[in-house]
Amino acid sequence: MTVGIVWIKDDFRLENNSALIHASKNHDTVSAIYIFNKEFFDNRREAQKWWISKSLESFGKNLNIYNINLEIIISKEVDFFSKLKGKNINLYWNKVYEPQQLNLDRKIIEMLDNNKIHYKLFKGNVLNEYQSITKKDGTPFKVFSPFWRHAEQIYLDKVPSDTSKIQKVKSKKNIFNSKNTFVNILPNKDWYKKFDNYWNVSEEESHVQLKHFLKERISKYGNDRDFPSLNGSSKLSPYIRNGQINVNTIWQKCSKVNKNIGVRKYLNELGWREFSHSLINYFPQMLKGNLRREFDRFPWEKNKKNLEAWKKGLTGYPIVDAGMRQMYETGWMHNRIRMVVGSFLVKHLRINWQEGERHFRNCLLDFNEANNVAQWQWVAGCGADAAPYFRIFNPILQGEKFDKNGDYVKKWVPELNKYPSKYIHKPWELDLKYQKSIDTVIGKDYPEPIVIHEEARKKALDAFKSLKKN
Repeated sequence: MTVGIVWIKDDFRLENNSALIHASKNHDTVSAIYIFNKEFFDNRREAQKWWISKSLESFGKNLNIYNINLEIIISKEVDFFSKLKGKNINLYWNKVYEPQQLNLDRKIIEMLDNNKIHYKLFKGNVLNEYQSITKKDGTPFKVFSPFWRHAEQIYLDKVPSDTSKIQKVKSKKNIFNSKNTFVNILPNKDWYKKFDNYWNVSEEESHVQLKHFLKERISKYGNDRDFPSLNGSSKLSPYIRNGQINVNTIWQKCSKVNKNIGVRKYLNELGWREFSHSLINYFPQMLKGNLRREFDRFPWEKNKKNLEAWKKGLTGYPIVDAGMRQMYETGWMHNRIRMVVGSFLVKHLRINWQEGERHFRNCLLDFNEANNVAQWQWVAGCGADAAPYFRIFNPILQGEKFDKNGDYVKKWVPELNKYPSKYIHKPWELDLKYQKSIDTVIGKDYPEPIVIHEEARKKALDAFKSLKKN
Protein backbone atom coordinates (compact mmCIF):
# COMPACT_ATOMS: atom_id res chain seq x y z
CA MET A 1 0.00 0.00 0.00
CA THR A 2 1.38 3.42 -0.97
CA VAL A 3 1.25 6.43 1.31
CA GLY A 4 0.53 9.92 0.00
CA ILE A 5 2.52 12.69 1.66
CA VAL A 6 1.46 16.27 0.99
CA TRP A 7 4.07 18.94 1.65
CA ILE A 8 2.18 22.01 2.82
CA LYS A 9 3.87 25.30 2.02
CA ASP A 10 1.60 28.33 1.58
CA ASP A 11 -1.64 26.42 1.11
CA PHE A 12 -3.55 25.95 4.37
CA ARG A 13 -6.83 24.98 2.72
CA LEU A 14 -8.92 22.01 1.68
CA GLU A 15 -10.72 23.67 -1.22
CA ASN A 16 -8.85 24.11 -4.49
CA ASN A 17 -5.71 22.48 -3.08
CA SER A 18 -4.51 20.39 -6.01
CA ALA A 19 -1.81 18.43 -4.21
CA LEU A 20 -4.04 17.52 -1.27
CA ILE A 21 -7.01 16.58 -3.45
CA HIS A 22 -4.84 14.40 -5.70
CA ALA A 23 -3.35 12.56 -2.72
CA SER A 24 -6.75 11.90 -1.13
CA LYS A 25 -8.11 10.45 -4.37
CA ASN A 26 -5.17 8.11 -4.96
CA HIS A 27 -4.13 6.83 -1.51
CA ASP A 28 -5.82 5.13 1.41
CA THR A 29 -3.38 6.77 3.82
CA VAL A 30 -2.42 10.45 3.52
CA SER A 31 -0.25 12.56 5.78
CA ALA A 32 0.27 16.31 5.46
CA ILE A 33 3.61 17.74 6.59
CA TYR A 34 4.64 21.31 7.31
CA ILE A 35 8.38 21.92 7.53
CA PHE A 36 9.38 24.90 9.64
CA ASN A 37 12.89 26.04 8.72
CA LYS A 38 14.06 28.26 11.59
CA GLU A 39 16.84 29.78 9.50
CA PHE A 40 14.37 30.93 6.86
CA PHE A 41 12.34 32.80 9.48
CA ASP A 42 15.24 33.90 11.67
CA ASN A 43 14.82 37.58 12.60
CA ARG A 44 12.36 38.18 9.78
CA ARG A 45 8.73 37.48 8.95
CA GLU A 46 8.00 37.65 12.69
CA ALA A 47 4.34 38.55 12.25
CA GLN A 48 3.84 35.67 9.86
CA LYS A 49 5.01 33.19 12.48
CA TRP A 50 1.85 34.03 14.42
CA TRP A 51 -0.36 33.57 11.36
CA ILE A 52 1.32 30.27 10.47
CA SER A 53 0.91 28.91 13.99
CA LYS A 54 -2.80 29.77 13.90
CA SER A 55 -3.07 28.30 10.40
CA LEU A 56 -1.56 25.02 11.50
CA GLU A 57 -3.98 24.80 14.40
CA SER A 58 -7.14 25.38 12.33
CA PHE A 59 -5.91 23.46 9.27
CA GLY A 60 -4.98 20.43 11.37
CA LYS A 61 -8.52 20.29 12.76
CA ASN A 62 -9.99 20.42 9.25
CA LEU A 63 -7.68 17.65 8.04
CA ASN A 64 -8.72 15.42 10.95
CA ILE A 65 -12.25 15.34 9.56
CA TYR A 66 -10.85 13.61 6.47
CA ASN A 67 -8.68 11.20 8.46
CA ILE A 68 -5.50 13.05 7.49
CA ASN A 69 -2.85 13.81 10.06
CA LEU A 70 -0.89 17.09 10.01
CA GLU A 71 2.71 16.68 11.11
CA ILE A 72 4.88 19.68 11.97
CA ILE A 73 8.57 19.11 11.40
CA ILE A 74 11.19 21.62 12.52
CA SER A 75 14.11 21.11 10.17
CA LYS A 76 15.81 22.38 7.06
CA GLU A 77 13.91 21.11 4.04
CA VAL A 78 17.03 19.69 2.41
CA ASP A 79 18.00 17.79 5.58
CA PHE A 80 14.55 16.30 5.93
CA PHE A 81 14.09 15.18 2.34
CA SER A 82 17.62 13.79 2.07
CA LYS A 83 16.60 11.15 4.63
CA LEU A 84 13.27 10.36 3.00
CA LYS A 85 13.32 6.84 1.63
CA GLY A 86 10.80 4.15 0.80
CA LYS A 87 9.24 2.77 -2.36
CA ASN A 88 5.77 3.13 -0.90
CA ILE A 89 6.03 6.91 -0.47
CA ASN A 90 4.48 9.36 -2.94
CA LEU A 91 5.16 13.06 -2.37
CA TYR A 92 3.01 15.93 -3.64
CA TRP A 93 3.16 19.70 -3.26
CA ASN A 94 1.95 22.97 -4.74
CA LYS A 95 4.54 25.39 -6.05
CA VAL A 96 5.42 28.72 -4.43
CA TYR A 97 6.57 31.27 -6.98
CA GLU A 98 9.53 32.78 -5.22
CA PRO A 99 12.97 32.18 -6.79
CA GLN A 100 14.37 30.78 -3.54
CA GLN A 101 11.46 28.35 -3.23
CA LEU A 102 11.65 27.25 -6.86
CA ASN A 103 15.38 26.65 -6.49
CA LEU A 104 14.64 24.61 -3.38
CA ASP A 105 12.13 22.57 -5.37
CA ARG A 106 14.85 21.70 -7.87
CA LYS A 107 17.17 20.49 -5.11
CA ILE A 108 14.41 18.40 -3.55
CA ILE A 109 13.50 16.89 -6.89
CA GLU A 110 17.09 15.81 -7.44
CA MET A 111 17.10 14.07 -4.04
CA LEU A 112 13.79 12.37 -4.73
CA ASP A 113 15.03 11.12 -8.09
CA ASN A 114 18.19 9.74 -6.48
CA ASN A 115 16.12 7.99 -3.82
CA LYS A 116 13.60 6.78 -6.43
CA ILE A 117 10.65 8.40 -4.69
CA HIS A 118 7.61 9.25 -6.76
CA TYR A 119 6.56 12.91 -6.66
CA LYS A 120 4.33 15.38 -8.44
CA LEU A 121 4.18 19.18 -8.37
CA PHE A 122 1.05 21.22 -8.96
CA LYS A 123 0.32 24.82 -9.87
CA GLY A 124 0.40 27.06 -6.83
CA ASN A 125 -1.83 29.89 -5.69
CA VAL A 126 -1.78 31.95 -8.90
CA LEU A 127 -4.04 32.45 -11.89
CA ASN A 128 -1.32 31.73 -14.42
CA GLU A 129 2.12 30.16 -14.29
CA TYR A 130 4.39 33.16 -14.76
CA GLN A 131 6.29 31.48 -17.63
CA SER A 132 3.14 31.50 -19.75
CA ILE A 133 2.88 35.30 -19.82
CA THR A 134 5.39 36.84 -22.20
CA LYS A 135 5.41 39.22 -25.14
CA LYS A 136 5.22 37.87 -28.68
CA ASP A 137 9.02 37.82 -28.85
CA GLY A 138 9.20 35.70 -25.69
CA THR A 139 10.53 38.47 -23.45
CA PRO A 140 8.86 39.36 -20.12
CA PHE A 141 6.63 42.37 -19.58
CA LYS A 142 7.91 45.32 -17.56
CA VAL A 143 4.71 47.38 -17.71
CA PHE A 144 1.59 46.30 -15.87
CA SER A 145 -1.23 47.23 -18.27
CA PRO A 146 -0.11 45.18 -21.31
CA PHE A 147 0.94 42.35 -18.98
CA TRP A 148 -2.49 42.18 -17.38
CA ARG A 149 -4.41 42.42 -20.66
CA HIS A 150 -2.45 39.47 -21.97
CA ALA A 151 -2.52 37.49 -18.71
CA GLU A 152 -6.23 38.01 -18.18
CA GLN A 153 -7.08 36.79 -21.66
CA ILE A 154 -4.93 33.69 -21.24
CA TYR A 155 -6.69 32.94 -17.96
CA LEU A 156 -10.15 33.49 -19.44
CA ASP A 157 -9.32 31.09 -22.27
CA LYS A 158 -8.68 28.30 -19.77
CA VAL A 159 -10.53 29.11 -16.55
CA PRO A 160 -10.21 25.99 -14.40
CA SER A 161 -13.40 23.96 -14.42
CA ASP A 162 -12.24 21.10 -12.19
CA THR A 163 -14.55 20.91 -9.17
CA SER A 164 -12.74 17.99 -7.49
CA LYS A 165 -12.89 17.96 -3.73
CA ILE A 166 -10.81 16.38 -1.01
CA GLN A 167 -11.93 12.88 -0.05
CA LYS A 168 -11.86 11.15 3.30
CA VAL A 169 -9.11 8.52 3.38
CA LYS A 170 -9.40 5.12 5.04
CA SER A 171 -6.68 5.20 7.64
CA LYS A 172 -4.98 7.89 9.68
CA LYS A 173 -1.30 7.54 10.46
CA ASN A 174 1.50 9.61 11.96
CA ILE A 175 4.17 8.78 9.38
CA PHE A 176 7.11 10.65 10.89
CA ASN A 177 6.19 10.46 14.58
CA SER A 178 6.41 14.23 14.82
CA LYS A 179 5.88 15.67 18.30
CA ASN A 180 6.23 19.33 17.39
CA THR A 181 3.18 21.55 17.64
CA PHE A 182 2.13 24.85 16.16
CA VAL A 183 3.13 26.55 19.45
CA ASN A 184 6.81 25.99 18.61
CA ILE A 185 6.51 28.43 15.74
CA LEU A 186 5.23 31.48 17.62
CA PRO A 187 7.48 34.59 17.71
CA ASN A 188 9.73 35.06 20.71
CA LYS A 189 8.25 38.45 21.57
CA ASP A 190 4.74 38.94 22.94
CA TRP A 191 3.81 41.83 20.66
CA TYR A 192 1.94 39.43 18.36
CA LYS A 193 -0.69 38.59 21.01
CA LYS A 194 -2.74 41.64 20.10
CA PHE A 195 -3.35 40.14 16.62
CA ASP A 196 -5.99 37.89 18.19
CA ASN A 197 -8.14 40.99 18.58
CA TYR A 198 -8.24 41.58 14.84
CA TRP A 199 -8.00 38.27 12.99
CA ASN A 200 -9.69 34.89 12.89
CA VAL A 201 -7.24 32.65 11.06
CA SER A 202 -8.97 29.82 9.23
CA GLU A 203 -10.05 28.73 5.77
CA GLU A 204 -13.67 29.14 6.79
CA GLU A 205 -13.11 32.75 7.82
CA SER A 206 -11.51 33.58 4.46
CA HIS A 207 -14.71 32.49 2.71
CA VAL A 208 -16.86 34.45 5.16
CA GLN A 209 -14.79 37.58 4.48
CA LEU A 210 -15.00 37.06 0.72
CA LYS A 211 -18.77 36.58 0.88
CA HIS A 212 -19.25 39.77 2.92
CA PHE A 213 -16.94 41.72 0.64
CA LEU A 214 -18.74 40.66 -2.55
CA LYS A 215 -22.17 41.22 -1.05
CA GLU A 216 -21.65 44.44 0.87
CA ARG A 217 -18.59 46.33 -0.33
CA ILE A 218 -17.29 45.47 -3.77
CA SER A 219 -19.74 47.75 -5.61
CA LYS A 220 -18.10 50.73 -3.87
CA TYR A 221 -14.60 49.31 -3.85
CA GLY A 222 -13.36 51.57 -6.65
CA ASN A 223 -13.92 54.60 -4.40
CA ASP A 224 -13.95 53.36 -0.82
CA ARG A 225 -10.62 51.52 -1.04
CA ASP A 226 -8.80 54.88 -0.93
CA PHE A 227 -10.30 55.99 2.40
CA PRO A 228 -8.60 54.30 5.36
CA SER A 229 -11.36 55.04 7.86
CA LEU A 230 -13.88 53.13 5.72
CA ASN A 231 -14.22 49.36 5.63
CA GLY A 232 -13.69 49.47 1.90
CA SER A 233 -11.03 46.84 1.20
CA SER A 234 -11.42 43.08 1.11
CA LYS A 235 -9.02 42.33 4.03
CA LEU A 236 -8.27 39.06 2.23
CA SER A 237 -4.57 39.66 1.67
CA PRO A 238 -3.29 37.61 4.67
CA TYR A 239 -5.58 34.73 3.72
CA ILE A 240 -4.39 34.81 0.12
CA ARG A 241 -0.76 35.06 1.09
CA ASN A 242 -0.97 32.05 3.42
CA GLY A 243 -3.23 30.05 1.16
CA GLN A 244 -6.42 29.87 3.21
CA ILE A 245 -8.12 30.76 -0.06
CA ASN A 246 -7.08 30.25 -3.68
CA VAL A 247 -7.09 33.18 -6.11
CA ASN A 248 -8.94 31.00 -8.62
CA THR A 249 -11.77 30.71 -6.10
CA ILE A 250 -11.82 34.50 -5.69
CA TRP A 251 -11.86 35.06 -9.44
CA GLN A 252 -14.73 32.64 -9.96
CA LYS A 253 -16.77 34.20 -7.15
CA CYS A 254 -16.13 37.69 -8.55
CA SER A 255 -17.23 36.57 -12.02
CA LYS A 256 -20.68 35.82 -10.65
CA VAL A 257 -21.16 39.35 -9.31
CA ASN A 258 -22.77 42.01 -11.48
CA LYS A 259 -19.94 43.65 -13.38
CA ASN A 260 -19.11 47.10 -12.07
CA ILE A 261 -16.05 49.27 -11.58
CA GLY A 262 -15.49 47.78 -8.12
CA VAL A 263 -15.18 44.26 -9.49
CA ARG A 264 -12.84 45.50 -12.23
CA LYS A 265 -10.65 47.36 -9.74
CA TYR A 266 -10.42 44.36 -7.44
CA LEU A 267 -9.52 41.95 -10.23
CA ASN A 268 -6.78 44.40 -11.21
CA GLU A 269 -5.34 43.98 -7.72
CA LEU A 270 -5.10 40.23 -8.36
CA GLY A 271 -3.39 41.21 -11.62
CA TRP A 272 -0.76 43.26 -9.76
CA ARG A 273 -0.02 40.21 -7.63
CA GLU A 274 0.50 38.13 -10.78
CA PHE A 275 2.68 40.88 -12.30
CA SER A 276 4.86 41.05 -9.19
CA HIS A 277 5.48 37.31 -9.28
CA SER A 278 6.46 37.55 -12.92
CA LEU A 279 8.90 40.37 -12.18
CA ILE A 280 10.81 38.69 -9.35
CA ASN A 281 11.23 35.49 -11.34
CA TYR A 282 12.36 37.10 -14.59
CA PHE A 283 14.40 39.74 -12.76
CA PRO A 284 15.48 38.07 -9.48
CA GLN A 285 18.14 40.75 -9.00
CA MET A 286 15.39 43.06 -7.75
CA LEU A 287 15.13 40.92 -4.60
CA LYS A 288 18.55 42.20 -3.57
CA GLY A 289 18.73 45.61 -5.20
CA ASN A 290 17.32 48.11 -7.68
CA LEU A 291 15.82 46.81 -10.90
CA ARG A 292 16.90 50.07 -12.52
CA ARG A 293 20.63 49.98 -11.99
CA GLU A 294 21.07 53.74 -12.24
CA PHE A 295 19.49 53.93 -8.78
CA ASP A 296 22.61 52.26 -7.40
CA ARG A 297 24.05 55.78 -7.51
CA PHE A 298 21.14 57.42 -5.69
CA PRO A 299 22.32 59.53 -2.72
CA TRP A 300 20.37 57.78 0.02
CA GLU A 301 20.75 59.11 3.54
CA LYS A 302 21.60 56.96 6.54
CA ASN A 303 19.73 58.40 9.47
CA LYS A 304 18.93 55.90 12.23
CA LYS A 305 17.05 58.47 14.28
CA ASN A 306 14.63 59.30 11.46
CA LEU A 307 14.29 55.63 10.49
CA GLU A 308 13.32 54.70 14.05
CA ALA A 309 10.86 57.59 14.22
CA TRP A 310 9.26 56.31 11.01
CA LYS A 311 9.05 52.73 12.30
CA LYS A 312 7.48 53.81 15.60
CA GLY A 313 5.00 56.25 14.08
CA LEU A 314 6.64 59.33 15.57
CA THR A 315 7.40 61.40 12.47
CA GLY A 316 5.10 64.28 13.40
CA TYR A 317 2.98 63.67 10.29
CA PRO A 318 -0.28 62.17 11.60
CA ILE A 319 -1.30 60.19 8.50
CA VAL A 320 2.15 58.58 8.33
CA ASP A 321 2.23 57.81 12.04
CA ALA A 322 -1.29 56.37 11.97
CA GLY A 323 -0.29 53.93 9.24
CA MET A 324 2.85 52.74 10.98
CA ARG A 325 1.01 52.25 14.25
CA GLN A 326 -1.83 50.41 12.56
CA MET A 327 0.67 47.95 11.07
CA TYR A 328 2.42 47.33 14.38
CA GLU A 329 -0.87 46.87 16.21
CA THR A 330 -2.77 44.74 13.68
CA GLY A 331 -0.17 43.29 11.29
CA TRP A 332 -1.89 45.02 8.38
CA MET A 333 -1.93 48.47 6.81
CA HIS A 334 -4.39 50.12 4.45
CA ASN A 335 -3.11 50.07 0.86
CA ARG A 336 -3.39 53.83 0.24
CA ILE A 337 -1.47 54.46 3.45
CA ARG A 338 1.23 51.97 2.43
CA MET A 339 1.97 54.24 -0.51
CA VAL A 340 1.97 57.33 1.71
CA VAL A 341 4.35 55.92 4.34
CA GLY A 342 6.55 54.42 1.62
CA SER A 343 6.83 57.69 -0.23
CA PHE A 344 7.61 59.49 3.02
CA LEU A 345 10.49 57.14 3.82
CA VAL A 346 12.18 57.17 0.42
CA LYS A 347 11.43 60.74 -0.64
CA HIS A 348 10.97 62.88 2.43
CA LEU A 349 13.64 61.08 4.45
CA ARG A 350 15.58 59.76 1.45
CA ILE A 351 16.21 56.49 3.28
CA ASN A 352 16.82 53.46 1.09
CA TRP A 353 13.63 51.60 0.19
CA GLN A 354 15.25 48.35 1.35
CA GLU A 355 14.97 49.54 4.97
CA GLY A 356 11.23 49.88 4.51
CA GLU A 357 10.97 46.56 2.71
CA ARG A 358 12.70 44.80 5.60
CA HIS A 359 10.45 46.42 8.19
CA PHE A 360 7.29 45.53 6.27
CA ARG A 361 8.59 41.97 5.82
CA ASN A 362 8.87 41.64 9.58
CA CYS A 363 5.58 43.27 10.56
CA LEU A 364 3.01 42.39 7.89
CA LEU A 365 0.80 39.34 8.18
CA ASP A 366 0.24 39.51 4.43
CA PHE A 367 3.93 39.86 3.58
CA ASN A 368 4.50 38.47 0.11
CA GLU A 369 8.01 38.62 -1.28
CA ALA A 370 6.89 39.52 -4.79
CA ASN A 371 4.37 42.19 -3.80
CA ASN A 372 6.54 43.74 -1.12
CA VAL A 373 9.66 44.20 -3.25
CA ALA A 374 7.76 45.27 -6.36
CA GLN A 375 5.65 47.82 -4.50
CA TRP A 376 8.58 49.33 -2.63
CA GLN A 377 10.53 49.71 -5.87
CA TRP A 378 7.45 51.19 -7.52
CA VAL A 379 7.25 53.86 -4.80
CA ALA A 380 10.99 54.53 -4.93
CA GLY A 381 10.95 54.83 -8.72
CA CYS A 382 13.59 52.16 -9.25
CA GLY A 383 11.35 49.28 -10.31
CA ALA A 384 9.29 48.21 -13.28
CA ASP A 385 6.39 50.44 -14.27
CA ALA A 386 7.52 52.68 -11.42
CA ALA A 387 5.98 55.89 -10.17
CA PRO A 388 7.70 58.92 -11.73
CA TYR A 389 10.42 60.45 -9.57
CA PHE A 390 8.55 63.73 -9.22
CA ARG A 391 5.52 62.02 -7.67
CA ILE A 392 6.06 62.84 -4.02
CA PHE A 393 3.05 62.36 -1.79
CA ASN A 394 2.33 65.37 0.39
CA PRO A 395 1.40 63.74 3.73
CA ILE A 396 -0.71 66.73 4.71
CA LEU A 397 -2.75 66.81 1.51
CA GLN A 398 -3.07 63.02 1.46
CA GLY A 399 -4.54 63.18 4.93
CA GLU A 400 -6.90 66.04 4.10
CA LYS A 401 -8.10 64.29 0.94
CA PHE A 402 -8.52 60.73 2.18
CA ASP A 403 -9.12 61.29 5.92
CA LYS A 404 -10.88 64.61 5.88
CA ASN A 405 -12.30 64.47 9.39
CA GLY A 406 -9.29 62.70 10.82
CA ASP A 407 -11.20 59.56 11.85
CA TYR A 408 -8.33 57.27 10.83
CA VAL A 409 -5.69 59.44 12.49
CA LYS A 410 -7.65 59.75 15.72
CA LYS A 411 -8.05 55.99 15.94
CA TRP A 412 -4.33 55.24 15.67
CA VAL A 413 -2.85 58.47 17.03
CA PRO A 414 -5.04 59.06 20.11
CA GLU A 415 -2.83 61.96 21.26
CA LEU A 416 -4.62 64.04 18.63
CA ASN A 417 -8.17 62.96 19.51
CA LYS A 418 -9.21 66.44 20.63
CA TYR A 419 -7.69 68.32 17.72
CA PRO A 420 -10.19 70.00 15.37
CA SER A 421 -10.44 68.52 11.87
CA LYS A 422 -8.92 71.65 10.38
CA TYR A 423 -5.64 70.96 12.16
CA ILE A 424 -5.64 67.16 12.49
CA HIS A 425 -3.16 66.71 9.62
CA LYS A 426 -1.04 69.73 10.52
CA PRO A 427 -1.41 69.97 14.31
CA TRP A 428 1.65 72.18 14.69
CA GLU A 429 -0.37 75.05 13.17
CA LEU A 430 -2.87 75.12 16.02
CA ASP A 431 -2.22 78.04 18.35
CA LEU A 432 -0.17 76.98 21.38
CA LYS A 433 -2.77 78.17 23.90
CA TYR A 434 -5.34 75.81 22.32
CA GLN A 435 -2.81 72.99 22.29
CA LYS A 436 -2.39 73.47 26.04
CA SER A 437 -6.14 73.64 26.58
CA ILE A 438 -6.59 70.16 25.09
CA ASP A 439 -3.51 68.75 26.84
CA THR A 440 -1.58 67.82 23.71
CA VAL A 441 1.32 70.15 22.99
CA ILE A 442 3.26 69.56 19.80
CA GLY A 443 6.89 68.90 20.62
CA LYS A 444 5.97 67.56 24.04
CA ASP A 445 2.99 65.19 23.84
CA TYR A 446 3.29 64.53 20.10
CA PRO A 447 6.44 65.13 18.04
CA GLU A 448 7.09 68.06 15.77
CA PRO A 449 7.62 67.06 12.10
CA ILE A 450 11.06 65.47 11.77
CA VAL A 451 11.41 67.17 8.37
CA ILE A 452 9.66 70.14 6.77
CA HIS A 453 7.65 68.96 3.77
CA GLU A 454 8.64 71.73 1.37
CA GLU A 455 12.34 71.43 2.19
CA ALA A 456 12.30 67.62 2.04
CA ARG A 457 10.46 67.66 -1.27
CA LYS A 458 13.00 70.02 -2.83
CA LYS A 459 15.93 67.90 -1.65
CA ALA A 460 14.30 64.77 -3.03
CA LEU A 461 13.64 66.39 -6.40
CA ASP A 462 17.22 67.65 -6.58
CA ALA A 463 18.51 64.17 -5.81
CA PHE A 464 16.32 62.56 -8.46
CA LYS A 465 17.18 65.22 -11.03
CA SER A 466 20.89 64.79 -10.46
CA LEU A 467 20.48 61.06 -10.96
CA LYS A 468 18.58 61.64 -14.16
CA LYS A 469 21.30 63.98 -15.52
CA ASN A 470 24.04 61.51 -14.69
